[in-house]
Amino acid sequence: MLHWFASHVQLVDTLLVAALSAILVLPFALVGIGSTFDHTNWQNDTWTGFLFSVLVTLPLIWRRTRTVPAAIAMASVCVVQVALGVQVVPADALVLMMVYALAAYAPRWASISGFWLAIAGAAALIVRYRAMPVLTSTDSAEGIQEPAQPLFQIVLAVTIFFGFIAASVTAAWLLGAITRNRISQQRELREHAERLEIQQQQERDLAAADERARIAREMHDVVAHSLSVMITQADGARYASQNDPEIARRTLETIAETGRSSLHEMRRLLGVLHDDSGAETRPMPTIADIPDLVDTVQLSGTRAKLTISGDATRADRLTAGAQLVAYRVVQEALTNVLKHAGPGPQATVTLHWGEHTLQLQIDDDGRGALSSDDGAGNGLRGMRERLALYDGSVQAGPRAGGGFSVQATLPYENGAS
Repeated sequence: MLHWFASHVQLVDTLLVAALSAILVLPFALVGIGSTFDHTNWQNDTWTGFLFSVLVTLPLIWRRTRTVPAAIAMASVCVVQVALGVQVVPADALVLMMVYALAAYAPRWASISGFWLAIAGAAALIVRYRAMPVLTSTDSAEGIQEPAQPLFQIVLAVTIFFGFIAASVTAAWLLGAITRNRISQQRELREHAERLEIQQQQERDLAAADERARIAREMHDVVAHSLSVMITQADGARYASQNDPEIARRTLETIAETGRSSLHEMRRLLGVLHDDSGAETRPMPTIADIPDLVDTVQLSGTRAKLTISGDATRADRLTAGAQLVAYRVVQEALTNVLKHAGPGPQATVTLHWGEHTLQLQIDDDGRGALSSDDGAGNGLRGMRERLALYDGSVQAGPRAGGGFSVQATLPYENGAS
């Protein structure tokens, strides 16, 4: 219901003016029916009262939509009424509604101006209709004007009457000011809610973009590494099938196992995208899975060796996410060895558990180039982005004696030893 009133302001105000007219204006028309217009005393004629009642009431239709023009129109009618000495009509009390509307809906300057104009109008009303008639009277015999009442009684009556009108105007203005503050607070709350909604939507979009980027990196790592291993194994099986069927059989088993493992990984990632509770939920790889990763590369025909130094118990000081980053760095580096190092390369993976950081180094003696992965590709960029999330860094480039080297540093969760 309140929403309907708020969304149909013009209609509500029109119906209100119609109801007020039935009370304050219509009686003049009913009384004036059948009577003739009094030209000699037209200021007090019924039809004159009806006309000014209509003119005073009509601007209230626009008291909220066009407050300032409506107030100017009503004020003009009242000024003409006082200037011509037209009788006071009950509809004049509706000036209080316009004062309220100015204080609630009009600009601050119009609100203050309307208040003082109403006070001035009250003073003019008293002088014109109350003070002057009682201040003087005409003696019929002598034709001399004399005070009709003692002066102090006149002053007291005028003061009381003016005080009542001024208090009414002040009360209407204060109620309008309270309404203005409430409307302002509601508007600020709506704007704040809209800003919060926009901010939350932006945060959701950023979170979704980060999640898509993370899943894209995961898919790149899984697919690129697995396909590189499978292609290398398939080439080896093709050559071995002619001379040693047993090697070809084991190679095909490795291809099948690598394919199944990659399929599980992809199902798990796609399950996250589709929020599939039945998707594969295997644990994410950690540093403990790096030896298996090196063994898989060895099965593809690439000579690979893993060296671990330092205190390996410090692995507990790396979060699961940081351990996944370390695993993916090694996986990406070995994948690039399989793809770009050429035939028969040798790769060395070194993990050094330092006092404050885990240092990863992957070296090979291949051709010493990463082809398209020279820093603009997904491989190195993915490494940098992953490590940056955990305040880590990576350096990659050709080795002086041939081959390629990737060196990464990953700080512990707590830097103290």
